[in-house]
Amino acid sequence: MIVFVSGGARSGKSAVAEQQVVNAASRSPCYYLATADVYDAEMAARVARHRQTRQEEWQSAQWKTLEEPLAIDQVIAKVPNGSAVLLDCLTLWASQVLYASELSEEEGLALLASALAGARTRSLYLVIVSNDINEALPPSDAETWRYMAFLQRAHRWLAKEADSVIEVVVGCAVEWKRPAKVLLTKELSF
Repeated sequence: MIVFVSGGARSGKSAVAEQQVVNAASRSPCYYLATADVYDAEMAARVARHRQTRQEEWQSAQWKTLEEPLAIDQVIAKVPNGSAVLLDCLTLWASQVLYASELSEEEGLALLASALAGARTRSLYLVIVSNDINEALPPSDAETWRYMAFLQRAHRWLAKEADSVIEVVVGCAVEWKRPAKVLLTKELSF
């Protein structure tokens, strides 16, 4: 099962995504695939705040953090079959693809596709979080446009591929795409 959760900054999307993973994991460990590359004190504080929030909010869950800013497919391959995984976040991962790697945009999207294929093959419950950054004023420079276009391209592809798509607006989760229902193959008798 692939779930895509998007929303604006501080919209509550992380809490919604964490709840999805905790519910799917039941009492098994929850895996947190962090794509943040901690490069300064502000980012370190954000990471620490997220960890603290997870511990406080989900005391019944055991979170195992896996850190990888780029090669998400390789980390997905190491998670036990049938596990619940939170990939947080696609926004930071996209910046790694464009600005901290030698990958082309096409190669980056292929890496994302490989991660999803690996998750499906191994029956993972994968929740992917990303910021919806095109809700603000249009950017005034070409590089920001490039980044936004790449991220939105990844979002559109992911929304098509995901079983469930959830948008979080001011703490309210709106499910735009639901998992397909299994059709009855046998007639019911009353």
